[in-house]
Amino acid sequence: MSLVPVSTLLREAKAGGYAVGAFNCNNMEIVQAIAAAAEAENAPVIMQASQGAIKYAGIEYITAMARVAAEMISVPVALHLDHGTSFAQVMRCIRAGFSSVMIDGSKHALADNIKLTKQVVAAARPVGVSVEAELGKIGGTEDDIHVSEADAFFTDPDEARVFVQETEVDALAVAIGTAHGRYKGEPKLDFARLEKISSLVDIPLVLHGSSGVPGDAIREAIRLGVCKVNIDTNIREAFVDRCREVMTADPDEIDPRKILGPAREAAVELIREKIRLFGSSGKA
Repeated sequence: MSLVPVSTLLREAKAGGYAVGAFNCNNMEIVQAIAAAAEAENAPVIMQASQGAIKYAGIEYITAMARVAAEMISVPVALHLDHGTSFAQVMRCIRAGFSSVMIDGSKHALADNIKLTKQVVAAARPVGVSVEAELGKIGGTEDDIHVSEADAFFTDPDEARVFVQETEVDALAVAIGTAHGRYKGEPKLDFARLEKISSLVDIPLVLHGSSGVPGDAIREAIRLGVCKVNIDTNIREAFVDRCREVMTADPDEIDPRKILGPAREAAVELIREKIRLFGSSGKA
């Protein structure tokens, strides 16, 4: 199956009351893990690559691996740019074959964020590529992007309404209390704010920084309109923890396959759990 736009998956998720998992991939083993988990759960899935992942693996490798993975399994797969920060970066991904992009103009004033997002939508939509944008600043670190706790702020519902009307974006990432990276304590999500945003915009909402958010909070966010849930940190933890276990058990092991293979299986287990949590199992 060829790569599909994220908008196609999220429209179905919104209608069905579930969310599609968006899992960050940095290497071949994690791409394989995402594909294997989605196929095992018969679930639609979003593979996404940040600018850091693209810099590490190379855009050609990322695109080729995702395309091969999509062709080898029977469930729909989207390849999505996570946190693109410039029009040039977005266009590079579209030309490479990404089926969906995110333009993160959240560091800009509302008017400038709208202007940048409209520019991306105008370029992406004619070639069948969907667009996610962000309003409000989600704290934490995502590869090269860092937002301090002091600089983070929640999404204003009225601004969200104006933003969606002006840009006609396909999905909106909202800041309601999550953060990228590891949490120091349990995050407290502003569900009242999320409910208000959902009542004012008629597009799928996106929850970033979802690793470490309790399951019941994720389910409530989905009930209130979140249709795409991003997971990165949890995958890294499962993958690297299993690598450490293998190398601790046998410090003389030098075969990468015997280290990365078990790590890949740990990632599969984690991703399958998330897919079931999001309610997308069996929805392919």
